[in-house]
Amino acid sequence: MAIGLIIIGDEILSGRRVDQHFPKVVQLLAARGLQLAWAEILADDPARITATLKRTFASDDIVFCCGGIGATPDDHTRLAAADALGLPLVLHEQGKANIQQRIVQMGREAGHEVDLNSAENLHRLKMAEFAQGAALIPNPYNNIAGFALHKHYFVPGFPVMAWPMIEWVLDHHYADLFNRAPHLEQSVLVYETAESALTPLMVEIEARYPRVKVFSLPSVGDANTRRHIELGVKGEPAQTLTAFEHMVAELNKLKVEFNNI
Repeated sequence: MAIGLIIIGDEILSGRRVDQHFPKVVQLLAARGLQLAWAEILADDPARITATLKRTFASDDIVFCCGGIGATPDDHTRLAAADALGLPLVLHEQGKANIQQRIVQMGREAGHEVDLNSAENLHRLKMAEFAQGAALIPNPYNNIAGFALHKHYFVPGFPVMAWPMIEWVLDHHYADLFNRAPHLEQSVLVYETAESALTPLMVEIEARYPRVKVFSLPSVGDANTRRHIELGVKGEPAQTLTAFEHMVAELNKLKVEFNNI
């Protein structure tokens, strides 16, 4: 079962903000023995968001979607998710209650009573309008929930909210997947060698050890290191250990300079 990530926001694509979700989601998954299979960054474009969600809803993937679930004109994710499934947007009663509770709390903290029927506060309820049948994802930061549909989990763009919500989804819905596939990774730094010279070895290792993947990460070097390639193997632990020993032995035969990491 693949896990995907969708990040939504013009500000990411324009460079006004640097995405933080991708590395954090990779970290959250790795801590549970899981791995991200794909990621996409989308603009605040309703048609593109809808088309992307139609495609991902049709898959069997677990998908986390960050951003665009607020109530401002550039927040399109809630409607796009409904459109992608051909479902109406409806006001979620518990989501509504959560928002109203938050409004009252903020009013008390500011020292004044609130009018839940004011235009501003009625507009805030749009954040509880989800595709019919959606379930809530609790938001520990301000109690304004995200929503879940068909193994897709929609959370705000704010990291302080999104990350604990993603953790909650993983821990409450997918704990049975944690650490099901033991994983090992080992690599060396190979110096001053062309990647093409190592390719036959990489092909041989993947052919011989089907539960292992080879990776090659070239670097031109910097002030602290020479030109090198991080060459490694990853996958099922027992085969990875054997594949790594084989790789080291072949590197010695090639008489290339390398160091273990």
